[in-house]
Amino acid sequence: MVASLSPPSEAPPDRARILLVDDQPARLLTYEAILAPLGEELVAVQSGEEALRRLMEAEFAVILLDVSMPGLDGFETAGLIHAHPRFENTPIIFVTGVHVGELDRLQGYRMGAIDYVQIPLVPDILRGKVAVLVELYRRRRELRALNQSLAGENANLVQANLALQTERAREFQALSETLAAANAKLSEANAALESEVAERRHAEQVSLQLAASLRKLDRRKDEFLATLAHELRNPLAPIRSAVAVLGGPSLDEPTVRHTLEVIDRQVRQLVRLVDDLLDVSRITYDRIELKRERVEIGAVLAAARDMILPSIEQRRQAFTLESPAEPVHVHGDPQRLAQVVGNLLNNASKYTPPGGTITLAARGDGACVRVEVTDDGIGIAAADLCNVFDLFVQVGDAREHAQGGLGIGLTLVKRLVEMHGGVVTAHSEGRGRGARFTIELPCVAADAGEASAPQDARAPGAARKVVIVDDNHDAADMLALTLQMLGHEARAVYDPLLAVDVIAAFRPQIAFVDLGMPRLGGVELAGMIRERFGASIRLVALTGWGQPADRERTRRAGFDFHFVKPIDLAQVQKLCGDE
Repeated sequence: MVASLSPPSEAPPDRARILLVDDQPARLLTYEAILAPLGEELVAVQSGEEALRRLMEAEFAVILLDVSMPGLDGFETAGLIHAHPRFENTPIIFVTGVHVGELDRLQGYRMGAIDYVQIPLVPDILRGKVAVLVELYRRRRELRALNQSLAGENANLVQANLALQTERAREFQALSETLAAANAKLSEANAALESEVAERRHAEQVSLQLAASLRKLDRRKDEFLATLAHELRNPLAPIRSAVAVLGGPSLDEPTVRHTLEVIDRQVRQLVRLVDDLLDVSRITYDRIELKRERVEIGAVLAAARDMILPSIEQRRQAFTLESPAEPVHVHGDPQRLAQVVGNLLNNASKYTPPGGTITLAARGDGACVRVEVTDDGIGIAAADLCNVFDLFVQVGDAREHAQGGLGIGLTLVKRLVEMHGGVVTAHSEGRGRGARFTIELPCVAADAGEASAPQDARAPGAARKVVIVDDNHDAADMLALTLQMLGHEARAVYDPLLAVDVIAAFRPQIAFVDLGMPRLGGVELAGMIRERFGASIRLVALTGWGQPADRERTRRAGFDFHFVKPIDLAQVQKLCGDE
């Protein structure tokens, strides 16, 4: 239903207002349906005049504005909105059902639009764009509140300073009356006053430095949000195109195989982005744990090479691996060390043009091992070397030459290397002259009795009965098809209230259970399954939450395993193959 002209209700502090402007009620209903999951306050109007009246009554985080409307059209409405000082920074997304030429698009940007969306709308894209702008609005609102708080603190400081000056005046007056007897005390007071003035000057310098640092962090945050949106769109575009190809007629096997490889590669890229973000958060709050063991550095280099080699081959780059002549061992987490080297190789590949050269080399001297990643790419300016490991930093014009990135990979490298007791450094002769990243890690003594033969691979297990409980039909169906492809008998249950009855009839050995389901959550369902069937079923939790507290909660609920979505095929095979 289209909102009335009555003033909008006072939104709670945690909800933002979104203004929807379109002369067609059906489109307004569509916007509301798409944006409702965001949980924000949606205000819908049918004309530019109504939109202007609403803006005078309340503050809005985002405006979704139809281009073609009777009376005031979208361009005229946008011009009037941004002409007002109060609304000149309010972001506007134009909605159009017709093809927009470059001149019209340029006019929209001059009127203050930050983006265009085309009808028919893609819900996830529209919702994602609006969500990013709402989050940006909240950050700006928090910054305004912080500025107001700082202004209040400054006022208190001025008042305290006046009180202090008054008190000092009284002290000096008293000291003047007894100058002859208190000359020594007066000298001490003067020295104390000079020290206090020096401290105040130092405090002022610190305040100025803090303000500059806050501005720098805010700018980096804005750049990061824009880059994150760009990086998420990059894999989504080929995935969507690949889905369209698979839906076409008369596909031959090579086309299907290539299309599936594209989807798998892009999904892995999305998972890598999410994992890097989570790792930064865990390291920042000291919540990451290293699973240390005695590791041969050559195996680490090989694992890192295997992770990044498809990207290097795709860009037709020459790659050279130089492992130590003799085995060199370190005490560390093999997965995290492979992640460190893989991030450096990925960084080198992104900033090296097609046809370039990348070298991965390791040398040990008994006390430490030195791993070097060298490329002949765009290089790093001398002024940027000092902050190349800072969070969200993309130095110089690197973004114009690379294939993207969030500016967090090198930060992860530095923190993980330091957690292993090592150091990492960056070196470059300047722009266009390549770069070299060097890791130094302490070695451990060789173990003469160490087994050199690899373990035999686990033989594939027998066919299993598996049930998947997930309210997301697509996720449940795809996992069921994967299990059937592996030779298991699988059933998908979309309603958690029916899960216990299906399990009683189907008698599965394994149950994959989504945690976030309506009406009955996965944790509650696990308790019901354990109460009725005991330990006869292996329970596997599937969720987007992977913090230690989340894993502890599922363990207490009776789950045997906890996996973060998306689960890998190798993990599925191992779960169904273990006895």
